[in-house]
Amino acid sequence: MTSILGISAFYHDSAACILIDGKIIAAAQEERFTRIKHDPNYPHNAIEFVLKYSKLKLGEVDQIVFFEKPFLKFERLLETYVAFAPKGFVSFAKAMPLWIKEKLFQKNLLFDKLKNHDENYNSDKNIFFSDHHLSHAASAFFPSPFEEAVVLTADGVGEWATTTVAVGKNETLEIKKEIHFPHSLGLLYSAFTYYTGFKVNSGEYKLMGLAPYGNPIYKDKIRQLLDLKDDGTFRLDQKYFNYATGLTMTNEKFHNLFGQKPRNPQNEKITQFHMDIAASIQKVTEEIMIKLAKSIREEYGIKNLCLAGGVALNCVANGKILKEKIFDNIWIQPAAGDAGGSLGAALALWHIDQGNKRSVNLNDDMKGSYLGTEYNQEEIEIELKTAGANFETLKYEELIDKTAELLSNEKAIGWFQGRMEFGPRALGGRSILADPRSDKMQKNLNLKVKYRESFRPFAPSVLREDLSEWFEMNVDSPYMLLVANINPNKKIEMNDKQNNLFGIDKLNVKRSEVPAVTHVDYSARVQTVTKEINRRYYDLISKFKKKTGCPIIVNTSFNVRGEPIVNTPTDAFNCFMGTELDYLVIGNSILDKKKQDQSLKKNYIMKFELD
Repeated sequence: MTSILGISAFYHDSAACILIDGKIIAAAQEERFTRIKHDPNYPHNAIEFVLKYSKLKLGEVDQIVFFEKPFLKFERLLETYVAFAPKGFVSFAKAMPLWIKEKLFQKNLLFDKLKNHDENYNSDKNIFFSDHHLSHAASAFFPSPFEEAVVLTADGVGEWATTTVAVGKNETLEIKKEIHFPHSLGLLYSAFTYYTGFKVNSGEYKLMGLAPYGNPIYKDKIRQLLDLKDDGTFRLDQKYFNYATGLTMTNEKFHNLFGQKPRNPQNEKITQFHMDIAASIQKVTEEIMIKLAKSIREEYGIKNLCLAGGVALNCVANGKILKEKIFDNIWIQPAAGDAGGSLGAALALWHIDQGNKRSVNLNDDMKGSYLGTEYNQEEIEIELKTAGANFETLKYEELIDKTAELLSNEKAIGWFQGRMEFGPRALGGRSILADPRSDKMQKNLNLKVKYRESFRPFAPSVLREDLSEWFEMNVDSPYMLLVANINPNKKIEMNDKQNNLFGIDKLNVKRSEVPAVTHVDYSARVQTVTKEINRRYYDLISKFKKKTGCPIIVNTSFNVRGEPIVNTPTDAFNCFMGTELDYLVIGNSILDKKKQDQSLKKNYIMKFELD
């Protein structure tokens, strides 16, 4: 038996994973344990969890691998500062002490941290360092259901690369092409995230959600920022950006081009201008991704595409690539960001460095991405009692029936079942569920439960067998990473008066038979659910369909804005008591908000930093 511990840390979304004989056993992000969103620190708790789950002490782990190479990253920083000198001195002066003190000597830092897990851990044991983008590419290809694929990764920046193309065949994976810093699609998108007043490395989803409210009228101005070739390769004009050496993403020249300063989220509302900017950058991103996809399909002649890196979480762009039918099949790593780098680094070590054979699983090897913590009924009840919760425990069939009944009566329900998801999406393990047929549900869930912007869309979880009856797609989408349009026969067309509504006012217009999951452009971020991958969730949606005729439920992550997804039964109870959720269903236990001790209510509106 060979075990490999993969670690990603020190930038954002620290995580750990364990492989045993090449199989993924457990993986989790540090944020779920510390309750600090996108926690970049050494993932002590995540490592403790994956070791415990795989019944290993650290001293028994055969190899440890880190997801990137710190020396190369340092080289990129130094060369960038030299190239842009004397600009960027303030940023340089802030960055260097931390690098010289900690990051440059990450191997020693890792040894020191690892010793805290196990006094018998022998620091003579090698720590391996993978390449950042190879880690991303490996996380996408090796768990995929393909024997052969072309792999496209795009994010902000790793060591030098920002976009890579790799080719994977069986247990081999080789990076063929790279675009290097400072030319980065991820950083271009993040520049507009910053410009519209959202938080970089966190608010990119919001920009994507805001885009359908606007018109892409600034597309041509954005094209002035970059030199885009027919094959999708690009260079960004650094005259407009400040991220290479400064403390902000954009500069005065950028602001003058678009005619406004960056939005201050503290005191400036989102206007039509910001919606149009969001629509424009989303359009340009899609254009670049489609050009890249077309050129690599033509060049390599391979019919399967794998995607990873932060840009692969842009499910609208993914949906456009799918719709264009450039590739026969697409598979996207559910933990596409840096958290998934821990998994990719471990898989790269197992297959590429050690040459171990790969057996392809036709579903994929991610186990539905349910790779995190889980609690048995006894553990759940102990935590609930300790928290002071009032609950009843039901038989399985009764629980499913009652939950479906409550959903059909428009109750908002916290749903905590099985293993926690790995990656940014809740997939029916740690989810908030609701009735998609309600035309008030999107607004109410956003404002009363999630405490977040009312424009943010919700995803539908749909039974796989009913997918194409409701949506214009017919491929598996278990990880909620593809966007598709609602079927024309389920649409409610808008009249002229509704079409002329301003931005957010369009939100309240009923557009389909499932308005709570239909975005303003008639699209939805679809999750397909099957009995094999998540039986309990499948049974619930099936029961809801039996009662209502609708095979869909609203699924959003179990947390409030700025909070990581809940991890423990106590986290779930606290979030339940801090929001206007009506019920909590956890294991076989069900909690009614009206029956809880009102003194246990929590103020969650101000608890977490805005994301």
